[in-house]
Amino acid sequence: MMSVQLETSEGQKRTLARPELLAPAGNLEKLKFAVHYGADAVYIGGQKYGLRSNADNFTFEEMREGVQFASRYGAKVFVATNIYAHNEDLEGLEDYLRTLQDIGIAAIIVADPAIIETCRRVAPKLEIHLSTQQSTMNWQAVQFWKDNGVDRVVLAREVSMAEIKEIKKQVDIEIETFIHGAMCSSYSGRCVLSNHFTDRDSNRGGCCQSCRWKYDLFVGSEDSPLFEPEDDKFTMGSKDLCMLEYIPEMIESGVESFKIEGRMKSIHYVATVVNVYRQAIDSYLADPERYELKQEWLDEIHKAANRPLNTGFFFDAPDHEDHIFGPEEKLIPYEFAGMVMEYDESTGMAVIQQRNHFKPGQEVEFFGPNGTAFKQIIGEIWDEEGQPLTAARHPLQIVKLKVDSPVQPLDMMRKKMDG
Repeated sequence: MMSVQLETSEGQKRTLARPELLAPAGNLEKLKFAVHYGADAVYIGGQKYGLRSNADNFTFEEMREGVQFASRYGAKVFVATNIYAHNEDLEGLEDYLRTLQDIGIAAIIVADPAIIETCRRVAPKLEIHLSTQQSTMNWQAVQFWKDNGVDRVVLAREVSMAEIKEIKKQVDIEIETFIHGAMCSSYSGRCVLSNHFTDRDSNRGGCCQSCRWKYDLFVGSEDSPLFEPEDDKFTMGSKDLCMLEYIPEMIESGVESFKIEGRMKSIHYVATVVNVYRQAIDSYLADPERYELKQEWLDEIHKAANRPLNTGFFFDAPDHEDHIFGPEEKLIPYEFAGMVMEYDESTGMAVIQQRNHFKPGQEVEFFGPNGTAFKQIIGEIWDEEGQPLTAARHPLQIVKLKVDSPVQPLDMMRKKMDG
């Protein structure tokens, strides 16, 4: 882990560790965007042993390409193997772990002791990161896992900031904690609602997010409804975690890895959130004494937000105000409209790959790594043959348009959602 040497206003020197920014990647394209927008590492799922069976997930060939791409940026790739395994799940595990090691995966994220033991035996070059699914909340448990060969512990989401500092004080091991994304309404994700309603096992990768569904409520029987038919439906989902306003406290706590949740989230979400946290972390480390939280970072986070935000368990135990029991607050909705593929500086023309419908006269916003962003009204649009278009209607359609400021490949164009 890298450190930054700082000099205080009194001339004294001190060292701050530079935390790893760890981003989710549900597929290869998301991996590339996460790394391009500033992630130091990404975590992905393979075809087996992970808790996001509905994500696209990675073949071995895609993992290899992802590792090669990340390596060019000095980034690492971790693979989630965090199911609680039944006997039949362990078949083929040894070959799977050996293959991950041969591909160049840096670490596996794991909860089951059987997978930990197997990895230590057959793929010793893989680091072992203990999954948050193990609900590790105290320093003695952290010490236990260190003694049993774990290289990093991903703490339970229920751990407070004060408890994190005590753990760092007591045990010399890498600590990872979530800083942004969806929170589970159950205790550290140990939920069986999905099993009950759909026969999909949450702890083997099948969660159907039952807590986000909308329910009717009754007292005793369907003859005694609590609400009228026209009333809003009941949900039990939690608000999303956001620690952007507390980056200084997070860095000073000594946590080695800041984790963003969201392997099922969109490319726009991943790029936006990674970009903001990258700027905040780098800004604080550059000059802690003059660091200021920028309003533009908060505005940017809300452009990617799916739900209202809070600070989880870091400072106080969440209460009823931190859950969503009815309609969610209306956030300003933005969507990924296009990706920059080429830019001609002499003409100001950009080649854009369409991701959602856009047309002349609409206001869009371009943004890229390190906070570069500008808004403009779309002028004329042309297809690849130079024919004018009334709109970019077709998925992945290649179009050309003039941009008001320079852009670069993998910059994104977004717009407010229609309606």
